[in-house]
Amino acid sequence: MPNCRFRQTASAVLSPGHAGLAKGVRALCLTALILMGFTGASNAVEARLQAPGSSDELRDRLQGASAVLAASARGETEVQPLLAAALSDYRTLVQVLYDQGYFAPVVRIRLDGKDAASIQPLNLPKSVNDIAISVTAGPQFRFGQAEITPLPSPQSFDLPSDFATGQVATTAVLRDTATAGVENWRAAGHPLAKIGGQSITAVHAQARLNARLRLAPGPKLRFGDLQLATTSSVRPDAIARIAGFPTGETFHPDQVAQSATRLRRTGAFASVSIRPAEQANPDGTLDFAASIEDLPPRRLTFGAELSSSDGLEISTSWTHRNLFGAAERLRFETRLTGIGSANDLDGRIALRLDRPAVFGPDDNQFFLLEVDRLDEEHFDATQGFGAVGLRRVYSDTMFAEAAVGFASTLADDVFGKRRFKFLLGRLRLEQDLRDSRLNATSGTYLDARVLPFIGIDGSKSGVQLRFDGRVYQSLGASDRIVLAGRLQLGSVLGPDLSEVSPTLLFFSGGAGSVRGQEFQSLGVPAGNGISGGRGYLALSGEIRARLAEQFTLVGFYDVGLVDSSSFVSSNSARHAGAGLGLRYDVAGLGAIRLDLAYPVDGGTEDGLQFYIGIGQAF
Repeated sequence: MPNCRFRQTASAVLSPGHAGLAKGVRALCLTALILMGFTGASNAVEARLQAPGSSDELRDRLQGASAVLAASARGETEVQPLLAAALSDYRTLVQVLYDQGYFAPVVRIRLDGKDAASIQPLNLPKSVNDIAISVTAGPQFRFGQAEITPLPSPQSFDLPSDFATGQVATTAVLRDTATAGVENWRAAGHPLAKIGGQSITAVHAQARLNARLRLAPGPKLRFGDLQLATTSSVRPDAIARIAGFPTGETFHPDQVAQSATRLRRTGAFASVSIRPAEQANPDGTLDFAASIEDLPPRRLTFGAELSSSDGLEISTSWTHRNLFGAAERLRFETRLTGIGSANDLDGRIALRLDRPAVFGPDDNQFFLLEVDRLDEEHFDATQGFGAVGLRRVYSDTMFAEAAVGFASTLADDVFGKRRFKFLLGRLRLEQDLRDSRLNATSGTYLDARVLPFIGIDGSKSGVQLRFDGRVYQSLGASDRIVLAGRLQLGSVLGPDLSEVSPTLLFFSGGAGSVRGQEFQSLGVPAGNGISGGRGYLALSGEIRARLAEQFTLVGFYDVGLVDSSSFVSSNSARHAGAGLGLRYDVAGLGAIRLDLAYPVDGGTEDGLQFYIGIGQAF
């Protein structure tokens, strides 16, 4: 077996697969080791890495990449896997050094004083007690000549600024520059652009790397047809309509990504991949093939949340992802609230049907039917609502919905028993810029809703406004401490307090507003009781400190205000709560949440409240 002492003296390539012969010999050796199944002694193995003259950062990178050090750390003592790890470390460590600009490294790995590359696979030692890795990085190379041609004009993507004479030369910079060059041509309408050639030479005497990259842009093409490479239970015509593939338009990679995104967000597919054909058509178009994998058509989910004041809430949903063969989504949802609380049970049944790409690839039509039975602290109500609407998706982070329908509510509150009938409009705009929906550490979330209602049979007309804004900011690079804030606003404009359905008014208290206060405990005095308010404000702040990989400690403070007028003021009724929480993160599910909260402002004698649920409070 050849000596594996690496010293790059002539040239480098973008993917350092040099020393092909040595690679083949090593693969043969590893295969022989596996087939022979040799084992070593069970004594502890000491492994160490020395990199004299290297920075602490480079040394840490080398240690983190070493398979030998990892094997030693987990207690590996058998000769076969230790030798295999040592042989793989030659390439791995050289790659780490290339990525940092060291193109003349020397890597030596010795097992009990003998070079790992010289150990014969058919004559293994009985045991290994000491493994020594020595790395001499050599000088850090800098770019001499740095050239990539040709490039389109204008360019859609900037080239890496580090690809310039005098800058540190690394394989990462070379890769990024080549990728940016190809993407510039693709954005200019050349989908078959690629690297046409390269000349990369290391000049050791000057520690210089001369790099010349040549691009082959290929012809400028238009989109051809989108063809299905796999079968799907969704009809081909529906797939084409949903994708909105821009046949006939000049190629741009963003449009390919957008078509794939439209298919994914239907929720009917487990994976979507759209790839170009290898050759263009004679008419200057390029066909694309879509590979699609269906999700199971049906899905059943359950949820639960428990609090000391609200009782137990149980929810379930059943979803069909492809009801009529065109990725129609039918969702049936039920919820039961107040189990074990002082109030009677609340219930909800909702049915929603979404039809994708009815009026355009980004426009979904939907139908709603909802029935609610509410037995709250200060009112009882039974209401039904039906509507038809349109959902427009503007980007991956923003959508809007508009719906019109009819609602009927039978309510009994401090103002007596009444029936309200409305023609309703529902307008909603949501923008989600969080880095994670389950456990955000940065970004913002905005949800704005407008609900105009026109009274029928004596009911009054008006409009309800609601706003929910959240912001997240991590402190430090590790995201171990996160600050989270939430602002909720509500307002009813138009009718007097006694002329509004209590389901449109605002109360404060409970897990969704002020923890530590009983659910919907804060309203405004009216007659001989309490009514919801026309104005509402809730503020919540959290400090989340990650204690370990899965555990997070949370401190929080919530404030809520309710007013009989449409806007809150310093004279509005208010209360507050504060407490501590613990989160246990479950991969793919989110955080299992426990909050303990105590009232700190406002008239209440309820004392300590607790809340258990899945997901962050906001």
